[in-house]
Amino acid sequence: MLWLFPGDKGDQGSMGPPGAPGPQGESGTCPATCESVPGAPGTQGPPGPAGARGLPGVQGPDGPKGMKGDRGDMGLPGNPGRDGEKGDRGEQGMYKGDKGDIGSQGIQGPMGLKAHNFPIPFPHILTNQQMHFNPNGIYTAPVNGTYVFSFHLAVAVKPLKVGLFRNFYPVAKTTEGTVPSTTSQAVVLHLYMGDQVWLQVKDPSTNGMYTDNESKSTFSGYLHNILLLNVAMDD
Repeated sequence: MLWLFPGDKGDQGSMGPPGAPGPQGESGTCPATCESVPGAPGTQGPPGPAGARGLPGVQGPDGPKGMKGDRGDMGLPGNPGRDGEKGDRGEQGMYKGDKGDIGSQGIQGPMGLKAHNFPIPFPHILTNQQMHFNPNGIYTAPVNGTYVFSFHLAVAVKPLKVGLFRNFYPVAKTTEGTVPSTTSQAVVLHLYMGDQVWLQVKDPSTNGMYTDNESKSTFSGYLHNILLLNVAMDD
């Protein structure tokens, strides 16, 4: 009987030369067309983070003019404006009017009493074109503005203490103790429409204001370079 036993595995042999290329396979066929067809869109992904703020764009052209809107409500009145600067003096006129005839002098009336605690009356009006001065002695401001008031008073018999009043409050006072004499003063006031201004003596013992054929007492005022009133005499 013959017994065969496998031997040990031998070493790997060396690589042989490459074989000849095989024959070309047959051309394949496309199912419908050979062009690529995009697939169906996928589901929308989550929103990305906010990007940095971009630079402002160039200003676009003006749009067409719109239609006229409805008229708005009337606004509130504004605050009084500041006084303007005094204008230059105008040129002198070329023609001078003829001087009128002198009228006959009226009969001098008796000197009236100058009651204290009341406005001094000036019944003899020289200029009052706008009629803002009352012969009882009260001037009423027609508009807001800066006014200049002045008075020239004759003093006789007894001393005089007189004040310029605005709405029952004295704004200037004058005392003249020499008899006979005169006293004068000018005051600049800012008045509002409806404010009242007058002259008033202190009391009967200092009521030396006087007038006769030789002496006159006057009270005058005007608004910012425009003569309104106001030249009156205590007659």
